[in-house]
Amino acid sequence: MHKGIYCLVLRNVSCTVDVGALGPLHFARGWHVYTGSAQGPGGLARVSRHIRVKREGIRSPRWHIDYLLVHPGFELVSVACAPTQDHENECRIAGLLTIAPINDFGSSDCSCRSHLGYFRTNPENEITSAFSHMDLTVSITKLNISYI
Repeated sequence: MHKGIYCLVLRNVSCTVDVGALGPLHFARGWHVYTGSAQGPGGLARVSRHIRVKREGIRSPRWHIDYLLVHPGFELVSVACAPTQDHENECRIAGLLTIAPINDFGSSDCSCRSHLGYFRTNPENEITSAFSHMDLTVSITKLNISYI
């Protein structure tokens, strides 16, 4: 599987979620984009894990995003993926897409302010623009995982 970066596009109702060590966080109704890296041996197969977590749940959340994926107030709408082996691209894309960041979310292994950003409307155009700005070819897959 190719190595790369990805964005999970989530739509949510207004809710508060206990996000592990970050504690309870309030999320305004709207859209959130989580930017992640898939540079390990499984590459972009990591995205499949996120989809499984949303569909099937998980007993012990491992990453910040897991807390949102298992919460009934969040819907996983689509996934954007781009192959790249440049480790810096994850943080660059996150920086372009976290205009309204949720502080410290998903960025415990880097110096970014956040890897989760808030949007009032569907952010797919902004995602396409961010990847294009980085000269990366993105593919966006719409999902049918609706719980809200």
